[in-house]
Amino acid sequence: MNRACRQKALEILQSVFGYSSFRDQQEEIIAEIASGHDALVLMPTGGGKSLCYQIPALVRDGVGIVISPLIALMQDQVDALETAGVRAAYLNSTLSYEEASRIERAVLKNELDLVYIAPERLVTERCLNWLSKTKIALFAIDEAHCVSQWGHDFRPEYIQLSILHEYFPAVPRIALTATADAHTRAEILSRLKLENSRQFISSFDRPNIRYCIVEKENGRHQLLDFIQSEHPGDAGIVYCLSRKKVDEMVAFLLEHHINALPYHAGMDTQTRSVNQSRFLREEGIVMVATIAFGMGIDKPDVRFVAHLDLPKSMEGYYQETGRAGRDGNPATAWMSYGLQDVVQQRRMIDESDADPEHRRIQIGKLDALLGFCETLTCRRVRLLEYFGESAAPCGNCDTCLTPPVAKDGTKDMQKLLSTIYRVGQRFGALHVIDVLRGISSERVLQWRHNQLSTFGIGAGQSVAEWRSVLRQAVAAQYVWVDMDEYNALKLSELARPILKGEKKVLLRQYQKPEKKRKEKAQPKFSQIVLPPQEQKLFEKLRWWRMEVAREQNMPAYVIFQDATLREIALAKPVTIDELKQISGIGDKRLSQWGDDIIRLVNEFNVSV
Repeated sequence: MNRACRQKALEILQSVFGYSSFRDQQEEIIAEIASGHDALVLMPTGGGKSLCYQIPALVRDGVGIVISPLIALMQDQVDALETAGVRAAYLNSTLSYEEASRIERAVLKNELDLVYIAPERLVTERCLNWLSKTKIALFAIDEAHCVSQWGHDFRPEYIQLSILHEYFPAVPRIALTATADAHTRAEILSRLKLENSRQFISSFDRPNIRYCIVEKENGRHQLLDFIQSEHPGDAGIVYCLSRKKVDEMVAFLLEHHINALPYHAGMDTQTRSVNQSRFLREEGIVMVATIAFGMGIDKPDVRFVAHLDLPKSMEGYYQETGRAGRDGNPATAWMSYGLQDVVQQRRMIDESDADPEHRRIQIGKLDALLGFCETLTCRRVRLLEYFGESAAPCGNCDTCLTPPVAKDGTKDMQKLLSTIYRVGQRFGALHVIDVLRGISSERVLQWRHNQLSTFGIGAGQSVAEWRSVLRQAVAAQYVWVDMDEYNALKLSELARPILKGEKKVLLRQYQKPEKKRKEKAQPKFSQIVLPPQEQKLFEKLRWWRMEVAREQNMPAYVIFQDATLREIALAKPVTIDELKQISGIGDKRLSQWGDDIIRLVNEFNVSV
């Protein structure tokens, strides 16, 4: 991209989007696409991916076509662009034939800068014929990891997007995602015919997110305690594995006066749409959902993402937790995790219709996640290592803030493995732990397991402690759960050297969960705290923003994000020129709401 184009890109960044300078690799990516080249962009959620295709679309001649799998969210993305003064529209199944035709005609007349299209629509013959008559600036393939058949968000229609290379070889394409390991990156490049494209890989680190995993005792009460003590009144997302659990959790949270809504595939489309709209537009709502919800969520002020069940992979975990703290302010990724989670995920893999190679990859991904859950060191280091990135301990995860106690667990592991062997590798966790603890249950007596040499050798430890040892044994693959034999515990070959005393085992020492008290909640990591007077002005600005959002039926953050309002509250601009210096206020927002902001600031100054 020549100097004139670079200058034009910078002017668009400042005048349209209200930012004074590019972040990280943005300028280089924009230059690559604006020059007509292809690119694969990996950038964490909240890192500014959208500008990497929006600005080149405005620099180049023609319309930018954005392929997005998120029909329900296209409206908000278009609202945000229109608010910034960009001519944008979307084409999906929610539009009538007349509405869609109007947008298609507008594109042909060069009256739009960006159009969002669902992938299933784009690959139709009718849409391709229409595009062939159009001057296209670029194709942006958002959520590009959906092309991976081994991934957590596979969408079969994404594989067909390779036709863009065949139909429009001269049009630059940019594939973007926040989540892709080396295997997934290779698959994106191959399936989308981007082998010759330049790759831009940003850091996967989200330093504002605090990672916290607790041993599951009573998941719903642990979650309630977490929300009440650390995030009262905050917007958040709670992920559950099943639809039934989503409905039960919503009822439980509502019972405890937490504003919660459900979202899962078992609900009708209209109710899902209404709930999603409320979550995006209203403040302080907790969305309880299956993984059907969330990809591409633009809401910047989600302060926590909680998992009541173990995700399937590190990619899924990273993608889902990345929906927290998009605004860069402190957020929490919280998860409760227990032995049953491991058993449940392994069962789902074993019972799937996938071929052996696919199952092997799924098990490998699950094992990596289990290692992350059981790590004795910094979670952020472990997470980034998975994506091929090195880092120093972060000081902002549970294992850094409250280091787990590591102990020599060789004897405990030998006791567990020996007991599993002595009962014939035919019984589940409860029975094995009863034998270990010397509990003469009806079943133990029936099988005369009270006469075994291992009966009672673990009597000094609680059920929770032994479940912790067993969970770590399963995570380390010393023990596996046979789904065909009523969840019977069986030993793997990895158990042999431990039983023979040839290998030592380091375990995380069990720590009984402590109930957090609201008045003892720790301050949020690096939370921006405004002085009292400025906080009052900030709240006044938020109230004004909420009223405007209601009038225009759009999310409040589309008008101004909290970060912009905080900067206004601190700077207290009293002229349009002063207001223009605030980050996130482009020319269109300035002309539309500048006078209102100045009036509010002046009224506040008079009242103080």
